[in-house]
Amino acid sequence: MTLAGLVSTYGYAAIAIGTFFEGETILILGGLAAHQGYLQLPGVIASAFAGTLFGDQLYFYIGRIKGYAVLEKKPHWKRKSEHVLRLLKRHQILVILGFRFLYGTRTITPFLIGISRVSPLRFLLLNIIGASVWATVIGGLGYAFGQTLESLIGNIKKYELLISLVLVAIGALVWTIYYIRSKR
Repeated sequence: MTLAGLVSTYGYAAIAIGTFFEGETILILGGLAAHQGYLQLPGVIASAFAGTLFGDQLYFYIGRIKGYAVLEKKPHWKRKSEHVLRLLKRHQILVILGFRFLYGTRTITPFLIGISRVSPLRFLLLNIIGASVWATVIGGLGYAFGQTLESLIGNIKKYELLISLVLVAIGALVWTIYYIRSKR
């Protein structure tokens, strides 16, 4: 199967899974794939919305149920948690709406929101709004990135495999660095 066939067949599922865990890179790639015609941008946005929403809801409930016990086992989260919890006290709505846009705290923030005892309904409603804005903005940036590349390079189809591999490699490198740092 060709790369185009793989993207067309599994692209939406890959976006949903990727955004469940983290997701900016996978969503930008999804927007790029939509620009190239392998996926539809509304489907990319919907997949990203579903993945990030369900991931954040899961982390929220883990924080609500096992929050402090998990924090005791993860000292590197504990350092970040103090800053995020202070922000939550002062700017709860803005933090819930915008945490996806803050690199490095995206995964831990819903967990900490669960610890902070924000009501589940309030978190769900604000999470829906934040997830839809994030998926639309980042997916749109990926689509626009494809447009920009096409205007700079010309016929981007000649280079799509190389560009996709470079973007995947960059995403994997960023994730690996983040993962290694989070383990320290």
